[in-house]
Amino acid sequence: SGGGRGGRNPLEMLARAGQSFGLRATSASRQARERQGWGGLAQLMPSRFYNKVQDLHHRAGASTANPLLAYTLIKRLQSDWLNVVYSTEASENTQALKNGYKKVEKDLPLFEDLQGAARALMRLQDVYALNVKGLVKGVFQRASGTDLPEIYSPGQLFSLSADDCFLVGKVAYDMEDYYHSIAWLEEAVSLFRLSYGDWNTEDEGSLEDALDHLAFSYFKAGNISYALSLSREFLRYDPTNRRVARNVLKYERLLVEHPESATAEVGLQRPNVTHLQTRDLYEELCQTLGSQPTQYQIPALHCSYETNDSPYLILQPVKRELIRLQPFVALYHDFVSDLEAEKIKGLAAPWLQRSVVASGEKQQKAEYRISKSAWLKDTVDPVIVSLDRRLAALTGLNIRPPYAEYLQVVNYGLGGHYEPHFDHATVSNNALRTALLFQLSSVEAGGSTAFIYANFSVPVVKNAALFWWNLHRNGTGNGDTLHAGCPVLAGNKWVANKWIHEHGQEFRRRCSPNPED
Repeated sequence: SGGGRGGRNPLEMLARAGQSFGLRATSASRQARERQGWGGLAQLMPSRFYNKVQDLHHRAGASTANPLLAYTLIKRLQSDWLNVVYSTEASENTQALKNGYKKVEKDLPLFEDLQGAARALMRLQDVYALNVKGLVKGVFQRASGTDLPEIYSPGQLFSLSADDCFLVGKVAYDMEDYYHSIAWLEEAVSLFRLSYGDWNTEDEGSLEDALDHLAFSYFKAGNISYALSLSREFLRYDPTNRRVARNVLKYERLLVEHPESATAEVGLQRPNVTHLQTRDLYEELCQTLGSQPTQYQIPALHCSYETNDSPYLILQPVKRELIRLQPFVALYHDFVSDLEAEKIKGLAAPWLQRSVVASGEKQQKAEYRISKSAWLKDTVDPVIVSLDRRLAALTGLNIRPPYAEYLQVVNYGLGGHYEPHFDHATVSNNALRTALLFQLSSVEAGGSTAFIYANFSVPVVKNAALFWWNLHRNGTGNGDTLHAGCPVLAGNKWVANKWIHEHGQEFRRRCSPNPED
């Protein structure tokens, strides 16, 4: 979901952490019989929490393809576990818990990972027009008013707790994003009301916390009347809170001064995002999950075996599916094998770092690109050499450095995406003529490549290579190649990019007699 360290398996982290804590998988009732009083509860609590996380995996078949499960796992291993370790209820074995936690802390998700996971859920909510009330229950249903097909049906429903919802809402609240904070905090308040009186040590929030954040969110959104109602409810649970009492007086005064605001309808707007002018089309293309409109299914778009007059491909031609002629986009099926894909992922995994984008002469992280990436030289393994040879035969281009870049391997996890962008650069002798995207994995939902101005999207097809020309023959950028990587809704998306520079290809792909081409 962005940030933190790459190349780690959450299940392995959990197993190592459990061993370091010395937690036993015995039942809560048996342990409760063995111990008496708070001392017993102090020792029981870590085991209960450990069993809770273990159950999380067993119920889901040890798969984190479901984004709700992935988010919850990150939260359990980050926020929840810290709350257990530093809780007063664990006072009798506090030092043992802290010592055990320190041993595995470097392998656990960071707070940045948890924030990124919460933002990812909000991103999926927006891009795929998902109903928050449905998400909380584990159902990926469309928001009301949309006539879209079902997007994802997990094998087993997984619902969120009140505290899970509270954390998502709080992340939005801290970003002053009240559009999202209100939706998630509403669910948190509803669930906390149902369970009021039952408190889990690992929880970050409470009914009072959720009411407090929700009231201020509504105030910032302009709904003073409801902010007042929520604040009064807060004081029923905590009548000594002076800050909230002052807020109540402030809201009452504002309603007296502006009585029309009590009945005014407040329309919440989504916060601005990068490429706002293309957001609606971008999200529409993502929501189709890569399905092609019927008007593009024309005779000129066909499938064929191609050799490109290369002796290397005569006995094993590539399988090409023409996706689009303007701009030229083709999908080469089975371009890499399962063994090659797994080898490339294995080579890249230890070196994955948060992906960056160009900002002038510098490289920096950006919210509009959430993924992890690593670069592989052809000297790393013979599989890279073989892939390069096949690629050179397919394109007829010089793909050796400095005429092409090293293979970039990219992993898109929970909500991973890349908003609309161009690949071609503008620096002299560094413009990128072509791009190849090798798809090294499949996903259960989402993750399509959407071409915004050309108005079509291509789904994730495992082991296929997606090819397009970024530049016209005259060297100018092709504006129709504005494209995006749609957020991964369910699954784990691996791709590899190969960019070939314009410089060095002068006699391999010649200019056209027409300077406009």
